[in-house]
Amino acid sequence: MTHPYLSIEGIGRRYGTRPVFRDLWFGVNRGEFVCLIGHSGCGKTTILNILAGLEAPDDGALVMDGHEISGPSLDRAVIFQSHALYPWLTALGNVAFALKSRHPKWSKAEIEARARQALELVGLKDAALQKPSELSGGMKQRVGIARALSLEPAMLLMDEPFSALDALTRGTLQDEVVGLVGGGKQTAFMITHDVDEAILLADRILLMTNGPDARLAEIVINTLPRPRDRANLHRQPGYYALRNHIVDFLVTRSRVLAGTRPDGWTGRDVPEVAPALSESQPEMKRQTTMETIGS
Repeated sequence: MTHPYLSIEGIGRRYGTRPVFRDLWFGVNRGEFVCLIGHSGCGKTTILNILAGLEAPDDGALVMDGHEISGPSLDRAVIFQSHALYPWLTALGNVAFALKSRHPKWSKAEIEARARQALELVGLKDAALQKPSELSGGMKQRVGIARALSLEPAMLLMDEPFSALDALTRGTLQDEVVGLVGGGKQTAFMITHDVDEAILLADRILLMTNGPDARLAEIVINTLPRPRDRANLHRQPGYYALRNHIVDFLVTRSRVLAGTRPDGWTGRDVPEVAPALSESQPEMKRQTTMETIGS
């Protein structure tokens, strides 16, 4: 039996006597991109902070590559909702600062060369010497992505990194993330409210019930083939079944299931479903035809 690269084993978090979530079990395989979706209050950011080692669970344990997570590590790089850049440093300086922590024995020239390479990967080669106040919101997030990827982390953790951006910039950065870390290139765990973002990026999508006392209700397997193109994602057979399944959960079932535990239920019993496989080709053709007529 193979074990996941990251194993979350029965973790729970309480504030006082009130559980935010409990008995949470799931795994992330090496090279897998996992997204977690749920409404505010279900503990999404708390879960990510626990994975990052910034918080400790009240119950359970986390094991990564055979070692228990007991605090922060440069092997787990975090991209936050806000850019979290040092305002007095340039884009190059922000990336270089992280690299110095990762590689304290590297020379200044080596640090700068790697930092410039990371900025070039996210399209900021010509903005290396600009400070955050001189950058747009999307450019700031690009610096954050470059900083995280420059560390060559074993796992990338993302806390709704594009939620504060306009739709066009968000879409552009989603495409960049697909190219940089998607398709098995990087083990990643991401929190998002955006269903289409999860479908574009994730191999599996974790669905949390509403809080408090939230639980992981379902794991959705994304069977849409890679590479995925955001502009044509809706044309792929199975897309609507997958999207409708997740939206139905968020609109209805996440609330209905909130605070409930079926008889005999444990956190290990979370079902895995693949709704995209249930959608027939004729249904897809009818939907595509209706969109064409309406466009």
